[in-house]
Amino acid sequence: MPSRSKETVLAPEAHLPIQPIITMCVIISKAPEASAMTGESLKFERQRKNWTQQQAARHLRVSQGYLSLLEQGRRPVTRRMLKRLLGAYDVSPTSLPLNPPESWTELNTDGFAQCLGSLGYPGFSYFKVRQVRNPAEVLLLALVQPDLDSRVVEALPWLPFQYADMDWEWLVRNAKLQDAQNRLGFALTLARQFAENKNDAAKTETLKQQEALLDRSRLAREDTLCHDSLTQAEKRWLRENRPPEAKHWNLLTDLTVERLALVE
Repeated sequence: MPSRSKETVLAPEAHLPIQPIITMCVIISKAPEASAMTGESLKFERQRKNWTQQQAARHLRVSQGYLSLLEQGRRPVTRRMLKRLLGAYDVSPTSLPLNPPESWTELNTDGFAQCLGSLGYPGFSYFKVRQVRNPAEVLLLALVQPDLDSRVVEALPWLPFQYADMDWEWLVRNAKLQDAQNRLGFALTLARQFAENKNDAAKTETLKQQEALLDRSRLAREDTLCHDSLTQAEKRWLRENRPPEAKHWNLLTDLTVERLALVE
């Protein structure tokens, strides 16, 4: 996973904006066939449903013996099986294990689009589901990229809005370790504004609390929103034309909540 340069300066009010052009993420790799769900967590979810192994096996369309091997960790939970588990056990993707950043599988643009589509993002619903990952992990992995396709960047605020029950402690802690708190803070600002527009008081309050927490560690240096390849001319334009939310988070971007208005 690409690491960002370490920055420890706390942020005063910033003044600089950012651009309308975004390039492709250049990192490519294949995701492993097995999911990150463990046999122990699989057993926990079955017991949460008050199902016997025989009952669960029927719902999952597997034999009881195979399910027993999965729960004992003697067989890997494949992507196909994970998709069945999420449906049969009513498990939110936020319950999936979170992997440490050093073990992440890096993705190209289609990889991020597939992850977002598998989590329900309407703009990428046409992608065939190949892997389901914890939305907090997808969000942070995207935010630390130097360059991302604009369609992926515009989808990122949808994740904290849709999955307001994600593991905020993990996300905020790891964002700070990667010096990505400004990018995350801006994404939360747009998600919170979107929640306000939807009159969703519970999500608004959750996102506002996390925003405030990140604001205390806001970095003073200028950054982009996953578009480090901006030209100097583009950067100058964004400094003069970026929205106040981007200026607050010291980001060069012209992304606003209005651009997310069609996401239902």
